[in-house]
Amino acid sequence: MEKKLWLVLLVFVLSVTFPSCYAANWKPNKKPTSTGNSVGSSVVFRVQGNVYPEGLYYATFYVGNPPKAYYLDLDTGSDLTWLQCDAPCVSCNKVPHHLYKPNKLNLVFCEEQICASLDSNDCNSANEQCDYSIEYADHGSSLGVLVRDIFPLRFTNGSVKAPRLAFGCGYDQQGLCNKGSSCPTDGVLGLGSGGGSIISQLKNQGLTKNVIGHCLSEDSGGYLFFGDDVVPSSGIVWTPMSPYSLDKHYSPGPAELSFGGKPTTAKGLRTVFDSGSSYTYFNSIAYQALISALKKDLAGKPLKEEPDDNTLPLCWKGAKPFKSIANVKNYFSSAVLTFTSGKKAQLEITPESYLIISSHGNVCLGILNGAQVGLDDLNLIGDTSMLNKMVIYDNEKQQIGWIPADCNMFPKVDRDSNEGFYQTYIASLGKLPEQCPATYDL
Repeated sequence: MEKKLWLVLLVFVLSVTFPSCYAANWKPNKKPTSTGNSVGSSVVFRVQGNVYPEGLYYATFYVGNPPKAYYLDLDTGSDLTWLQCDAPCVSCNKVPHHLYKPNKLNLVFCEEQICASLDSNDCNSANEQCDYSIEYADHGSSLGVLVRDIFPLRFTNGSVKAPRLAFGCGYDQQGLCNKGSSCPTDGVLGLGSGGGSIISQLKNQGLTKNVIGHCLSEDSGGYLFFGDDVVPSSGIVWTPMSPYSLDKHYSPGPAELSFGGKPTTAKGLRTVFDSGSSYTYFNSIAYQALISALKKDLAGKPLKEEPDDNTLPLCWKGAKPFKSIANVKNYFSSAVLTFTSGKKAQLEITPESYLIISSHGNVCLGILNGAQVGLDDLNLIGDTSMLNKMVIYDNEKQQIGWIPADCNMFPKVDRDSNEGFYQTYIASLGKLPEQCPATYDL
């Protein structure tokens, strides 16, 4: 099943009433953490999921006191992190865990900067609660209110901290899951570059650098990280972020498309990296250029189009069902996106990064026509084209990078210092407050 796109179209304030709920017993830190030069550690999260058949990648986050686990959908195409919550809930889907129960004392108000950073600027007065309404490109939506709570995190230097972070308490969700079915996640992890994102808040609290990255495996999930401790010191292809990025999304600027080493007519493509999209989407010109080059390249090869396989718009069958991409990848060539700003960095999209094997044993094209889903001229680089690569979004240096990687192997800390070797701690497997409360640095 194709995963929904998470590219944000609209965020605005609505006036709603937030009812009284239970009070948490965690005592917050009254003084903000220093934002000096002490930043230097990272957080690594185990990622689960795949492009097909699950259609999404998600990480486990712990929220509250005592901390409870929630699955959050990785989305570099939006800033706002939110959980389906019982505030009480007007319209919520069945989710893997119990709905988050908010605390009225944790409300975020309109006067706070983080409310404005979410483009929630229709507040009538400063002392109103910060309401949000977010709609995605597939017309799914979440309506709720901004709150703060504890996010216990274990860092790569071994320390465990419990920052209070703002996120959305969503009590009215529409169109996010197939009707009558449950959602595979409890909410969305907004990884965009805006001030309201989790990584921006961690940066502002002096806990880590404003760098995020992910490494998505085709079969076993992978990992997500905040900070730059695990970023390799060499071998990365870097390209500058476009200063004209659409709505704070991660864009490397315009690109040209080639296939099989030959240029196509697709040039000046507006591109965005979007981990919230399972598949890659090209505009009509680029899509038709790709299809034309593909069919010419496949002429004379033992593959036949299979219109009866509705897994994706274009599938092929062989003499017998395929069991894996390894059985068929040699029939296909690589596509390349060349980003024309900077040093003309190239993103190679190998057959393993644009093909899937359907449940029928056919091979299908995981690059789709964005015009058919309302993306118009925008080109989304989705999960399928980022497989088996570490992709880094460096908001400190305003650059995007990638390097081939074994995403089944967790990274080691890369430090050029005399502090010795640092073990990489997986944040979602760290100690929890009820197990070791003294280790938390409030």
